[in-house]
Amino acid sequence: MQKNPFKQKKRLTRILRLLRRLRPAELPVTHRHNHVQLFSEGAPFFEALLAAIRSAQHTILLEYYTIHDDHTGRELAVVLAAAVRRGVKVQLIYDYIGCVDTTSSYFNNLVFQGIELLPFNKPSFKRGIYWFDKRDHRKMTIVDDQLAFLGGFNIGDMYSGRLDGHLRFRDLGFSIRGGAVSELVAIFNATKQLEQDEPIMPLRIRRPRSVATAAGHAGVVIISGGPRQRRSYIREAFQVNIASASEEILIATPYFVPGPRIIRSLLRAARRGVRVQLLLPARSDVRLVLLLGRSSYSTLLKGGVEIYELEREILHAKVMLIDGERTVIGSANLDQRSFHRNYEINCVVDNIEFGGQIRALLQEEIAGSRLVRLDVHERRGLLTRAMERVVRLFAWFL
Repeated sequence: MQKNPFKQKKRLTRILRLLRRLRPAELPVTHRHNHVQLFSEGAPFFEALLAAIRSAQHTILLEYYTIHDDHTGRELAVVLAAAVRRGVKVQLIYDYIGCVDTTSSYFNNLVFQGIELLPFNKPSFKRGIYWFDKRDHRKMTIVDDQLAFLGGFNIGDMYSGRLDGHLRFRDLGFSIRGGAVSELVAIFNATKQLEQDEPIMPLRIRRPRSVATAAGHAGVVIISGGPRQRRSYIREAFQVNIASASEEILIATPYFVPGPRIIRSLLRAARRGVRVQLLLPARSDVRLVLLLGRSSYSTLLKGGVEIYELEREILHAKVMLIDGERTVIGSANLDQRSFHRNYEINCVVDNIEFGGQIRALLQEEIAGSRLVRLDVHERRGLLTRAMERVVRLFAWFL
């Protein structure tokens, strides 16, 4: 058994203080004895994903924000169609706005092949203007109720490693085998009921078919977020784990609009002696969000938080590691949209081996990234400062 390199301090009080803000009925369930595997690159992730789909015997459930009609997207379509032909039931939920650039012929072909499609949040006058600001940002595939693939990977060449480094997205994915998968199946079914305007039933978590009682050694907590919740469970999971840190917090996120609560949590951690390192993008596919994120750099740097910017690829990974042992990983960014207006799936993985892999990976990326210095950042031009102020007025909508 790998030992945690950090000496553990008393942190139970901080955790309990934050957990008391949640009603007991809303406390998440910890699923023990799961096997969790990290995929640090797109190529091995999609190789494992497609292999699992090819071996499916009963059901394949997919839920994705973006699916591109490119080599990767068409390869997925081929293996899904083959699964249907051998008797596997395939259901796919895709975000209508996230796939607005994908050709209609791509989805028409999936329907022709026998795949059950459900476009999430399709434009409707019945829903008023509220529909436009709601997204299904999850990235999830579940095979035979036993094996789930999650993380930041959408379906496309920019994620699967087929594009050049300058255009490639730097992302992370992982798979889960064990009891936690049953909760993911229940969440998928609840999303389907919601979009089909069916009555929302309580989550019914059933045991997957023929899963060993101890698939692995990882504890997994599923954090499902959505705009129908009274409070942001996604944000509170980040806050609780930040508050529990004793030695080190490592965070990678592509869209950094954390809001005052998360910023205060990070600053409190730094003040009590926790080393806080943020890995953020130097380039982004959403430039306004990049500008907005940099407007909070001064406050964080003055508070002792270290900030690094990844330059060689476009950062798209969403992960936080606490004291080298507890990982928050999934589809959610540290931004207001993920906290309040997107449907998201994050997992809290409590496993030293998995945490050690994440830490080695993040430390390698940080070592190859540019350190943001306070004195240099403070010398940015007046035009940049003015643009940051303007963009901050619209922070809630980005």
